[in-house]
Amino acid sequence: MSIRRVRYYVFLKDILTLSLTSFGGPQALLAMILERMVKKRGYIHEEELWELNALCQMLPGPASTQLMTAIGLRVGGAKLAYLTLLVWILPATLVMISAAILIDFLKEKSPVALNFAQFIQPMAIGFIIFAAQKTIGKTVKSTEATILMLLAAFVSFFYSSPYLFPVMLLMGGLSTAIKYKNQPKVEEDKSLQIKWSNFYLWAGVLLSAAIAGAITKNQSIILFENFYRNGSLIFGGGQVLVPYLYTEFVDFKKFLSSEEFLTGYAISQGIPGPTFSIASYVGALSMRDWGIGGFLIGGLIGSAGIFLPGIFMIFFVIRFWDQLKLYRPVRAALEGVNAVSCGMLIAAAYLLFEPLEANFIHIFFILSTYSLLQFTKISSPTIVAGGIFLGILAQYFFS
Repeated sequence: MSIRRVRYYVFLKDILTLSLTSFGGPQALLAMILERMVKKRGYIHEEELWELNALCQMLPGPASTQLMTAIGLRVGGAKLAYLTLLVWILPATLVMISAAILIDFLKEKSPVALNFAQFIQPMAIGFIIFAAQKTIGKTVKSTEATILMLLAAFVSFFYSSPYLFPVMLLMGGLSTAIKYKNQPKVEEDKSLQIKWSNFYLWAGVLLSAAIAGAITKNQSIILFENFYRNGSLIFGGGQVLVPYLYTEFVDFKKFLSSEEFLTGYAISQGIPGPTFSIASYVGALSMRDWGIGGFLIGGLIGSAGIFLPGIFMIFFVIRFWDQLKLYRPVRAALEGVNAVSCGMLIAAAYLLFEPLEANFIHIFFILSTYSLLQFTKISSPTIVAGGIFLGILAQYFFS
């Protein structure tokens, strides 16, 4: 076996290790990547890691997954990057598909059986509020951005259509791009060279899926298009994905109940790997009528649809990013896009709370979850496990 193949094997083994141990969200993952991939293995330089991370934060799609595949692309080209994607997402995808099967089984067996998750649902809202606070603190830093965030939240409260979200993101970006003169000047490269192949691939898959779904009415194709479209529009990480999926699959299409969605979201917070893995849970339950095969197909479709567009985008942009980031309108537009994403996140917390009964227990678990995340170092998996344990105790003693 060649030295190169051995190095690629070790690289994929490191990716699998991170996939199975990366609890704590993107910040914890970044620290683990720095320790293992940069300092221990030397796959890339530290400065290169920070630049790739910044680029992935600015693109639509799952930032952590894009960062992993971008590192794979730098280390071994496109083939290694796609293998990196597969190894990184597969464990969490299989766990969330299994969770969907279990939740549906318990619900069919007895609605009371799902009472073990009764505290997990309000806890999920606590996770979202905490994520909103962190995201807003990092991205909303001007009066204009604050106003955009509040407007986006207001619109999302009352008009929660999945087709409105891309329009809001576009309008947010344009509204701040016009202030590009406030951005510091840097020397721009006038000979911007763009290779469009991966952009055409992204757009081609989107159009083909939309057309094929409209013609055939096949649920699996339509489901792939739904996830692929959502994956093409997400700025701000897994927590911003929540309002998209909730609006489309709970409110709009009613493939899941609010109870099932909140339970799945909380479970996704307690497992390692990419937070976008909730898409495989939603996809699996969306095709439950097809039996076990439907669960598996739906989960894999959800995973493929949500992850692929972001990967196509990072492959497209990374080749000319060094030149593109010099343009002031591009940097200015990101302020508006991020502010609108934060507004959607605020709306998500409200929309997810609305179906729950506004009682003391739900409020207590929302505030307790937020407080544990904010003021302690207790990990997300431990908090989720504690909520499940308390739910089992309550079911045993009070049912």
